[in-house]
Amino acid sequence: MDALDLSRWQFAVTIGFHFLFVPLSIGLAFLVAVMQTAWYRSGNETYLRMTRFWGKLFLVNFALGVVTGIVQEFQFGMNWSSYSRFVGDVFGAPLAIEGLLAFFLESTFLGLWIFGWKRLSPRVHLATIWLVAFGTMVSALFILAANSWMQHPVGYRVNPITGRAEMRDFFAMLTNPALLAQYPHTVLAALATAGMFVIGVSGYHLLRRREQDVFLRSSAIALVVTLIAALGVAFSGHAQAQLMTREQPMKMAAAEALWETERGAGFSLFAIGDVEHGRNHINIQLPHMLSVLATNTWNGTVYGINDLQTRFERQYGPGSYIPVVGVMYWSFRLMVGAGLLMILFAAAGLWLVRRRRLAEASWFHRLAPWGIVLPIAANLLGWTFAEMGRQPWVVYGLLKTNAAGSPSVGAGFVLVTLIGFTLVYGFLAVLDAALLARMAKAGPAGASPAPEAY
Repeated sequence: MDALDLSRWQFAVTIGFHFLFVPLSIGLAFLVAVMQTAWYRSGNETYLRMTRFWGKLFLVNFALGVVTGIVQEFQFGMNWSSYSRFVGDVFGAPLAIEGLLAFFLESTFLGLWIFGWKRLSPRVHLATIWLVAFGTMVSALFILAANSWMQHPVGYRVNPITGRAEMRDFFAMLTNPALLAQYPHTVLAALATAGMFVIGVSGYHLLRRREQDVFLRSSAIALVVTLIAALGVAFSGHAQAQLMTREQPMKMAAAEALWETERGAGFSLFAIGDVEHGRNHINIQLPHMLSVLATNTWNGTVYGINDLQTRFERQYGPGSYIPVVGVMYWSFRLMVGAGLLMILFAAAGLWLVRRRRLAEASWFHRLAPWGIVLPIAANLLGWTFAEMGRQPWVVYGLLKTNAAGSPSVGAGFVLVTLIGFTLVYGFLAVLDAALLARMAKAGPAGASPAPEAY
């Protein structure tokens, strides 16, 4: 592999590790705020113990997320200098705002929340954790604004003298259709991730009949949040699919291994393809369902890979505009499958809560810890699908990936840093999992009663 391929692997590894922590932090901040609100309103000490227990897990994960995110922006200047030079005036704006506004907002109020238990009034202290939760979501907004611009560039012009993209309308970036679809999808996925995490840890303790007052209430809150969020992810994903059909039709075609343009296209359940000859040997379908998903019509037209390749060669010049079809096809299906399992699991849990059978449902508690894997897998598969499906573009329709690297960075240097980052990030991921598992297994037994100042 050359320096470009290695740089792509390095960015994929670092962003993949980082995204293990981000959704859980966003979702846990919200759930901890909900639990503290319940304690503030009711005075029930169980909610206080819940707040402190889940708050400790949130803090550990948040710290590791910050550490793993620092490297991302440095890579733009080191490995992707041509990209940074071309779009830095546009791409840098939302990232700068995220750092100066959102990150400092959540960091400041997180510090006040940690050290303010005995120093702030109950109402002000409650406000700090809600501001932390708000800050995590604002942070996600500006990061996704930058990513959405790469998926669908708007509000810019290319200066004919400098040959660089320049910001013309920042509001257009914040109202980018790609962002309006991607942001709720990502935030709802984060809430589902935290919900499944709380359900999984609670199930571990409920199976052993420990701290049932804490973990039954935790499960009930998390089940509601998870079901609503997972359903929201499904509906927002449907909106994304329709947007993708219009703005990135090759991504949709690759996701379905649809080689030829069809009206009333079927949704593929299982396919074995022949990429070299642009066809499928086997393709089991649900008739018309792809057209319904992509266009909201029974006989809507969905363009195929072969036709799109011909069109893009005429529009952009020679070269392949087809992403890795196998990765696109299976990452989409596994992501959707994980989401459906979360919906079913949360619905089953709420049925048990309604029937007052959750405490005795040992089968549910045995499955719950394994359910933590579902949103994590769905998150990583979703980002893989979104980013690989855009190839060969780093900025869709504007800048190809093979023109975005750093011409002066050699393959040997990138290989060394790739190995180094992989080892360090792998260690941090294992450390985070070990710390979370240790603290989760210990339970809230050490949580203190209400602070004296309260």
